[in-house]
Amino acid sequence: MVPLPPGVPLPAQRLLTDVPPPFTVRCEIHPRFRDTDAMGHINNAVYVTYLEVARQEYWRRFDGADYRRVPFILASVSCDFRSEAQVSEVLEVGIRCEWIGDKSFAFSYEIRERGTQRLVAEATSIQVCYDYEAKRSIRMPEELRRALESFEGRSLARTAEGRSHEARR
Repeated sequence: MVPLPPGVPLPAQRLLTDVPPPFTVRCEIHPRFRDTDAMGHINNAVYVTYLEVARQEYWRRFDGADYRRVPFILASVSCDFRSEAQVSEVLEVGIRCEWIGDKSFAFSYEIRERGTQRLVAEATSIQVCYDYEAKRSIRMPEELRRALESFEGRSLARTAEGRSHEARR
């Protein structure tokens, strides 16, 4: 057996410690016929809208405020498609805050078919705190940082890899 370098956990330990935190908010999506493409499945471009619906629901449960007054702008979205979804299926989108930086924060998402829990897509979005009047990015307000960490129930401090310390455990 080849010894592992110092500080590298055994494979079984990595499996137990690399479990991501659960998704804080889940919401159902009932695809519409207009969401489909010529192949009859949900078009890839529509998934970004599903992520926005999840962000809106997250913010409603987190703050209860009008989503039109959120203190951020969307800077980036990436989505990995895992299986096709059909208009006849009910989808469930899970969302959680993954990390908080100096001016930005990340949401992680998963989209599953509700009945079978088949993984349909995984995604990440980066939001930048923004002053809409001055039209510029701003530092993450400490009050917002504390509130997000309280809502998530864990530290969201960003690491060098861009994940929270807690999400790495």
